[in-house]
Amino acid sequence: MKEKTDSFASQLLTLVFPIAFQQFMLALVSASDTFMLGALAQDALSAVSLASQIAFVENLFLAAMTIGLSMLAAQYWGKGNRAAVEKILAYVLRVSLLISCVFFLAGLLVPQGIMRIFTNDPGMLADGAVYLRTVSPSFLLTAISQVFLCTLKNSGRAGQASLISSVGVVVNIALNALLIFGLVGFPRLEIAGAATATVIARLTEVTWCILESTRKNSIRLRFSFLLRPEQSLRRQFWTYTLPVLGNEIVWGVGFTMSSVIMGHLGSDAAAANSIASVVKNLAACFCVGLGSGGGIMVGNQLGAGQTSLAKEYGKKLCRMSILCGVASGLPILLLRPAVLSVTTLSGQANRYLNWMLVMCSYYMVGKSVNSTTISGIFCAGGDSKFGFLCDAVTLWCIIVPAGFAAAFLFHLPVLVVYFVLSLDEMIKLPAVYRNYKKYRWVKDLTTKEHDL
Repeated sequence: MKEKTDSFASQLLTLVFPIAFQQFMLALVSASDTFMLGALAQDALSAVSLASQIAFVENLFLAAMTIGLSMLAAQYWGKGNRAAVEKILAYVLRVSLLISCVFFLAGLLVPQGIMRIFTNDPGMLADGAVYLRTVSPSFLLTAISQVFLCTLKNSGRAGQASLISSVGVVVNIALNALLIFGLVGFPRLEIAGAATATVIARLTEVTWCILESTRKNSIRLRFSFLLRPEQSLRRQFWTYTLPVLGNEIVWGVGFTMSSVIMGHLGSDAAAANSIASVVKNLAACFCVGLGSGGGIMVGNQLGAGQTSLAKEYGKKLCRMSILCGVASGLPILLLRPAVLSVTTLSGQANRYLNWMLVMCSYYMVGKSVNSTTISGIFCAGGDSKFGFLCDAVTLWCIIVPAGFAAAFLFHLPVLVVYFVLSLDEMIKLPAVYRNYKKYRWVKDLTTKEHDL
């Protein structure tokens, strides 16, 4: 038993913590965009926050692709089948690039049309269009980097993936300062500067990922697999990924509707919501890392045929998720005065933000448990349909209709609307617990009939 405990602790240190740190660094980019653009003008902050929703929607599709990759790659890596992992990498990269082309062309060609979905304010429409047109190449680059980084995490190199991503973040933040404000001789590009920094940072990640894949003993991108994917691989991938894609779209579009609702409640509401989202994302980094890394840990054991050990890992991860949620929520409460003191919002927006942060603090517990179970443990064993059904009911039958009614039918105060929109994670918890106890997620996906 001590050996099993040591193995679990070792994997937490080498897998979960690097992924959590990577998530934290990624969240820092949004934080730097928010606070630097907020120093320019509140409307600039609101415009970029709304324009960034197209990147958020793209990331929903990419998240589904990488979760599908992770489900299969973690188990095949646990089984020791390197060739299968390389085939999965090539196929997922091919699909991800095709998807990202749509977002690239939309951002480049019809940026104002996209912005009209989120706001009817002329100033925010113009600023958001500038941002989208400039940032559009990053949509293609992100597809490449995310697939390679996911493969590194699933092949025992989570630390290297974290390093690459972190360097990209440092480049992004540094260029944000130089290009937004025109420091040390750089041109002052303001909103376009933030977008340009993002493109250069993603290019840095892609270059490093490609070089990393050429190293000895690395999982390689083989063009024969890229051009001619196997029928059995495609069938297996989509069997488990389609429910994930449905889940990401259902959840993500529902989440985006929250931004749409808040964006139509005025600049103060949109600005406060954007900063609350940044703080929430920073606080949730370890929760997301626990889910992502925990899913790989469970998937490795399932692929190796260690179902009892996989169940034991799942139990420990669930307990940790509750503690993690509490530990993530408390700093939000404690650091509220500091956050409010560094923002340049109007008095009304600051009042909104204060109470939004209070609501974010208890939201973290539900977020942590659901990230660990739905996105991690359940998907590790191919139980990807539950998340789709859970979010479809929670968001589209309860939260989104209630949010629209609160905002536009009953014209309730902004904070009441935000409270309604923040209930989704808590509502899911009873159904998540019941599904966990059924153990439908304890499944080996690498059986002979599915072997590649």
